[in-house]
Amino acid sequence: MTQIAVLGSTNMDLVTYVARAPQRGETVTGREFRTVPGGKGANQAIAAARAGATVSMIGAVGNDAFGMRLRDTLEHSGVDTDSLRTVEGPSGTAHIVVDDEGGNSIVVIPGANGTVDHLSPGDEGVIASADALLLQLEIPPAAVVAGAQAAHRHGVRTVLTPSPVRPLPPELLAATDLLVPNEYEAITLTGRTDPREAAAALLELVPQVVVTLGATGCLYRARGTEPLVVPAPRVTAVDSTGAGDTFAGALAVALAEERPVREALSWAAAAAAISVQRAGASASMPYRPEIEARYGT
Repeated sequence: MTQIAVLGSTNMDLVTYVARAPQRGETVTGREFRTVPGGKGANQAIAAARAGATVSMIGAVGNDAFGMRLRDTLEHSGVDTDSLRTVEGPSGTAHIVVDDEGGNSIVVIPGANGTVDHLSPGDEGVIASADALLLQLEIPPAAVVAGAQAAHRHGVRTVLTPSPVRPLPPELLAATDLLVPNEYEAITLTGRTDPREAAAALLELVPQVVVTLGATGCLYRARGTEPLVVPAPRVTAVDSTGAGDTFAGALAVALAEERPVREALSWAAAAAAISVQRAGASASMPYRPEIEARYGT
């Protein structure tokens, strides 16, 4: 079975649903509040596990009630948590406002994730045994770089989601095989407002790029190839939280299974399309039979 390692964050998402998000200084009345296990690392781990991979999660939770629930949620989805350590203090949290159009705004408090600033003993072995390593930027950069370099040493594909977006260290770019920014992140990293131009600029830094374009689909570029645009299935979005992580997790699985690039992208887009039709992040992520059924339509 495909082996995926994830080095990243675990957060409890504190989600408020409103007709529209408040502007600065404004108070609005919401209609619902939920606590949903999330964090970009945990989300991608759950997405990959539900898509059919054997997944190991490397990171940290606090010794609080959120930490216990986060660990339980990962394990319930089939994610191995032997490398998910428990530290003193609170777990990470994400404070999310979701509007009636399915859009969201997010504030992340790192909590225990801030302690993941290096690889612990045994982490490199977990990475070395994987077919791919999924990375994001919700833990300290030093750990992300160390994880990517460990994967690179062992010939393991690295898939980096540059979120929350920030300048990427040269040593991280040198160890990144596939960069998966959304449109905003691609523009921010390159200063190019056209996704095709942004993807071309990013190809000067990494070998492969997938720019996700929301409801439009995604744009794939690899060095020496023409751009490939893959449309997204047409659906009515309820909540886009976690859609990008669903896409990244499913894409890593499809590529590790050596599916052709277009098929892998379409398969991942089908997974993301299912997720946006449901509320929450990890709670919305589809299982492999659902993805196969959607992909076949």
